[in-house]
Amino acid sequence: MAKKKQHYSGIGGQAVLEGVMMRNRKMYAVAVRRPDKKIEVEVDEYHGVLEKTILPRIPFIRGIFVFLDSLILGTRSLNYSSTFYEDEDSEPSKLDRALDRVSRGNGEKVMQTVSMIIGFLIAIVLFVLVPYFAAEWMATYVRNDSVLALFEGLIRLMVFLAYLIGISMMKDIRRLYQYHGAEHKCINCIESGKPLTVKNVRECRRFHRRCGTSFLFIVVIVSILLFFFIRVDSRVLRLAIRIILVPVIAGISYEIIYFAGHSGSIAAKILSAPGLGLQRITTKEPDDGMIEVGIASVEAVYNWRRYLREEFGWTDEEIDEELHKE
Repeated sequence: MAKKKQHYSGIGGQAVLEGVMMRNRKMYAVAVRRPDKKIEVEVDEYHGVLEKTILPRIPFIRGIFVFLDSLILGTRSLNYSSTFYEDEDSEPSKLDRALDRVSRGNGEKVMQTVSMIIGFLIAIVLFVLVPYFAAEWMATYVRNDSVLALFEGLIRLMVFLAYLIGISMMKDIRRLYQYHGAEHKCINCIESGKPLTVKNVRECRRFHRRCGTSFLFIVVIVSILLFFFIRVDSRVLRLAIRIILVPVIAGISYEIIYFAGHSGSIAAKILSAPGLGLQRITTKEPDDGMIEVGIASVEAVYNWRRYLREEFGWTDEEIDEELHKE
């Protein structure tokens, strides 16, 4: 019999276009439901930024590298999944051909890097510059620095929520959020000590404490607190600090989400609650086909049978019996 407890598995992932990416240590898999309804799975290795140095293992610094790795691997996985839905008859654009010539055949990698940089700059504009200049405008009417700092933080939080709600109304994003739900359900199924079957996954929650949505929410809250206490008179310096401290905020936020995701304490549950609530926006209930894609991604890089044997006391016979119930 399986023991009734929750246990950390070590796997994580994200939703991609019509699919799911799962990562286990250095290995990752991207499973995609192709237009012909078959599931395509690609397995590869990913070596993190400066992984051979001690920096990615130092608390409050490691979060910066985890964030960068997530951006790089996430962009790579999304670009891979999108290739299944490109027009096969379309010719490479002049820009594509020019990039290939300049980069000696690495045009795709260049575009991935450019896309990531553009995405980062858009995030800086939305979540740093817009709240900052809104607070600067309010300073004409309000002279209290504490009130202005809280107003800037409120604007940042409102922009974040408006962004999540706004993109959730797009049809393609709603499907992406369904695959996000499938990813969470698969991980919750394993970490709850259940064999990875469509039926068991379907019955699991679509919310997870280690989700990127929760991380982003904590980033917003940490930035509000940090900028409330760090104040300077110079407008230029105030703006510079908000950009320079982005890595610091990411590092602090990672430690908070790490604690919340690995601890069963009341404090961890309290810290996790707002992020779990936001996942009602960023995750949707998947259909069985999406769950099958999530399972395929997990099984490509993770031995969940061994995990259930070692952590929950299952036997191979019990697991096979559960699988035959499908």
